Amino acid sequence: MKSTRTAVTLPAPLNGRQMPMTGVIENQTFDEERALYESRDLTLRHVVFAGPADGESALKESEGVVAEDCTWDLRYPCWHNRLLVLRDCDLTPLCRAALWYCDGVEITGTKLHGIKALRECQNVKIHGCDIVSPEFGWSVTNMEMTDTRAESEYFFLRSKNLSFCEVDFRGKYSFQYVEDAVFENCRLDTKDAFWHGKNITVRNCIVKGEYLAWYSEGLTFENCVIIGTQPLCYCKNLKLVNCEMRATDLSFERSEVYATLTAPIDSIKNPLCGFIEVPAVGEVIRDASWAQAEIRIRGNHAENN
Repeated sequence: MKSTRTAVTLPAPLNGRQMPMTGVIENQTFDEERALYESRDLTLRHVVFAGPADGESALKESEGVVAEDCTWDLRYPCWHNRLLVLRDCDLTPLCRAALWYCDGVEITGTKLHGIKALRECQNVKIHGCDIVSPEFGWSVTNMEMTDTRAESEYFFLRSKNLSFCEVDFRGKYSFQYVEDAVFENCRLDTKDAFWHGKNITVRNCIVKGEYLAWYSEGLTFENCVIIGTQPLCYCKNLKLVNCEMRATDLSFERSEVYATLTAPIDSIKNPLCGFIEVPAVGEVIRDASWAQAEIRIRGNHAENN
């Protein structure tokens, strides 16, 4: 493959280490260890990180790097980066733990298919991406994700200050221990979502999965469809505004709940306090002395005990 370079210098190594790279690199392949370590203000176009040397940490400790239409097939390429931009790139399943400890990241039109692709990062924007990555987004702070498809397990564990819009997610154990998050116009097909979450708002979303949001605090659903068994138990300050709950049995156990539901619900079990307003309910189970929440059946229907 013919290589093209613009304003790139390759000085002799200093104390056994390559000097920082700057400028533009196009149409090249790198496979050595720390190939572009500590680069500054560098643009990469059509660059491939792969090869027999199987080197790790290609861009570790770099700043101001823009990568366009690049392929990443080696491990740990972007650790401790600042001001990193990835556009239309392919991070393959072999690109393990691609971005850790980064600050100021923008990722658009990119495939993120390696395990543990984003961790301990802050100030991140993700748009139009395809994510297939177990353990994605752990301990991330200040992140916006829009128009993105994702598959993962333990998606965004212990992360804070998050915004999701037009995200289609499939997986399980998602958004656990998340704080201060907003979800709008998303489709979430996920088991055990929002466990121990705090201060989360979910608007105009479809949320499907078992055991939704147990032990959460300050969780609000607005104009949502909620599907799946035993949702919303052991919650504090739980609010549902104009929501529909489908195939949701044994709901709200020991929860402080304030809910206005737009459709009948299968069953409610031992809600702690607050109220649940609903057109009809298949069964209300009260077999605990502390279950004091009010069940309001709209119309002339009485509560079914």
